[in-house]
Amino acid sequence: MKKLHPLLSVLFLIYWGCEDKKEPPTEVTLWGEIYSVEDTERLDFHRNELKGPIPSEIWNLTNLTYLNLSENQFTGSIPSKIGNLTNLTVLDLGQNQLTGSIPSKIGNLTNLTVLDLSQNQLTGSIPSKIGNLTNLTYLSLSENLLTGEIPSEIWNLTNLTELNLFNNDLTGSISPEIGNLTNLTLLLLSDNHLTGSIPSEIGNLTNLTELGIYGSDIGVNQYPGSIPPEIGNLTNLTYLSLGNKQLTGSIPPEIGNLTNLTYLDLYRNELTGSIPPEIGNLVNLEKIFLHQNELTGSIPSEIGNMTNLISITSDNNRLSGSIPPEIGNLTNLRGLYLFRNELTGSIPPEIGNLDSLSQFDLNKNYLTGSIPPEIGNLTRLTNLDFRDNYLTGSIPSELGDLTNLYRLYLDYNQLTGLIPETICDLNINWNSNFAVSQNQLCPPYPSCIEDYVGEQDTSDCD
Repeated sequence: MKKLHPLLSVLFLIYWGCEDKKEPPTEVTLWGEIYSVEDTERLDFHRNELKGPIPSEIWNLTNLTYLNLSENQFTGSIPSKIGNLTNLTVLDLGQNQLTGSIPSKIGNLTNLTVLDLSQNQLTGSIPSKIGNLTNLTYLSLSENLLTGEIPSEIWNLTNLTELNLFNNDLTGSISPEIGNLTNLTLLLLSDNHLTGSIPSEIGNLTNLTELGIYGSDIGVNQYPGSIPPEIGNLTNLTYLSLGNKQLTGSIPPEIGNLTNLTYLDLYRNELTGSIPPEIGNLVNLEKIFLHQNELTGSIPSEIGNMTNLISITSDNNRLSGSIPPEIGNLTNLRGLYLFRNELTGSIPPEIGNLDSLSQFDLNKNYLTGSIPPEIGNLTRLTNLDFRDNYLTGSIPSELGDLTNLYRLYLDYNQLTGLIPETICDLNINWNSNFAVSQNQLCPPYPSCIEDYVGEQDTSDCD
């Protein structure tokens, strides 16, 4: 066999190498459709029940500006080739089943304004390269399994209006540099394992409308320290949730500056002191959660100014004094929970003005006096719990007007006299949702409950 001339051999190899080299594709096929690499700028396949890994062909569409694959069932990891799509302004891969880490190459996408990787199963830390995305206005990495600290570079994203890192396993503290993000309208850091204090620089975020740093379990988002008074600078807030973080100190009076609030959650902390009267300035508030703290003092009469309230939850504190009659101004109230406090005095008759009330719980206080007959006005009540107080007098016949009631607990008081027959008008499971024992109620008892009155002190009965 003749050997090729050396020069011919070299030329052959060059030719063979050129033949083998692949030219970049001009078209790609995705789910049965053909897309031009040069002309395709937008792909929107959200909510299409698509499964499996994200097709690698997508990373060839380098002119894409918009890519939305959210609300599908994509699996596997986000490949580093995503960094090829440098023209992207919107990238939404949220609500899939993606795993693995966020590739650092995502930092190449410097034109991004929207990045949503939420509701996946992503692990590892947030890459520091995310700080390159200085055009971002929206960043959501919520509801993943991300660990490590929030990278300091994230505080350089000064164009952000929404930052959502809710429900991950992030650790470390919130940097004072958070005060750089003055364009934020939404900040959600809840349900992580963050430690340290809430920095006073949070008061710089005067455009915030929603702030959530609560935790769902003991040990989640533990923030020793107090609520910074600078929180009062956030006058645009409508939603504030700082519950379940072992916060100490008092509720700052500056909270009264947040006149746009509709939702306030400070539950399950170690807050002390009284409820500041300035809270009455929150005239737009609909829900307030102060339960499971160590609050003392009386309920301020200014609470009567908050006429949009639909729920007051202040149980499991050490509140004292009487229930202010001004509470009768809260005609939109549906839930009133003041149980397990140290309240004294009588139940004000103004309570009868709360005709929207469905849940009313005053159990385990030191309340005295009689049950006001005005209670019969609360025809929407489904749950009434006055047990474990020092209530006296008779059970008012007007109780029979509460035809929507399915739970009634009046046990462990000092009630006397006859139980009115009107109680039989109530549609209650007497065996499980009714208790009047440990009172001084006299027989004869209405037939509907005679088997359920329990132990009574009848020594003063005729």
